[in-house]
Amino acid sequence: MRLKKIVIAIDGYSACGKSSTAKQVAKILGYKYIDTGAMYRAVTLYFLDHYISLTNPKEVSKALDDIKIQFHLNAEKQSETFLNGLNVEKEIRKMRISDNVSQVSTLKQVREAMVAQQRKMGKEKGVVMDGRDIGTVVFPDAELKVFMTADMNIRAYRRQQELLANDKLVDLEEVIENLIMRDRIDTTRAESPLKKADDAHEIDTSFITLEEQVEEVVRLAISRMVSE
Repeated sequence: MRLKKIVIAIDGYSACGKSSTAKQVAKILGYKYIDTGAMYRAVTLYFLDHYISLTNPKEVSKALDDIKIQFHLNAEKQSETFLNGLNVEKEIRKMRISDNVSQVSTLKQVREAMVAQQRKMGKEKGVVMDGRDIGTVVFPDAELKVFMTADMNIRAYRRQQELLANDKLVDLEEVIENLIMRDRIDTTRAESPLKKADDAHEIDTSFITLEEQVEEVVRLAISRMVSE
C-alpha cells in the first residue's frame, strides 16, 4: 500500500479551530502548512500601515506588487508569518487587524493576488491549507475538504483567549460583535464568499477537543491518501 500526496482544504468560520487543527494535521502527516488567513491579515497590516485607500484600485494594485508573504518555522517548529522579510505573526493577530481584514479580503484584486500565491504554494500537493474559500475557489479539486463550524459564544471565548495570549485584553461582547461582523462580510461578499463546498466533511468543534478534531481530519486524510 502506498500513500499519495494530497491537498487538504480546511474552511470555516473564524475561531472554530481551523488553524490549530491544520497545523497539527500538517505536523503529523509531514505536510506543509499554509495559513491563508494570515496572508490576508498581513495584507491588511500593510494597507493600514501605509494608509492604502481600499477604494483606489491603482493604489491597491501598486501596494500588492510591493507585498511579499512567506512562512518560516521558528525554533519550536511553528509556522510564523513574514511580511517583506519581517516577522509579523504577533502584529497580525491584534484587534485592529481583525476589525479590518474582512473589508480588505473582499477586494477582488486582493483575493486574486492571494489565490494565485496559494495555488503556487500548493502546486506540488502535500499541503494543509486553511481559510474560507480553499475548497470552493483555491483548490476546488482538493482530495479532502473540511468545513468547520462552532457555537458563537464558544468561538468568542476562544478568540478572547487567543488575544490574551498576545497580551491583549478584549471584552467578550466586543469579540462577539467582531465575529458577527466578519461572518456577515465573509458570507455575503461578491468575491469568493465563505460557504461549505458540496463535498466537504463538516465538523462542529463546539464540544470536542483539539485532539479530537485533529484525529478526525487525519483519519479522513489517510483514507484519501491510500492509492492502489
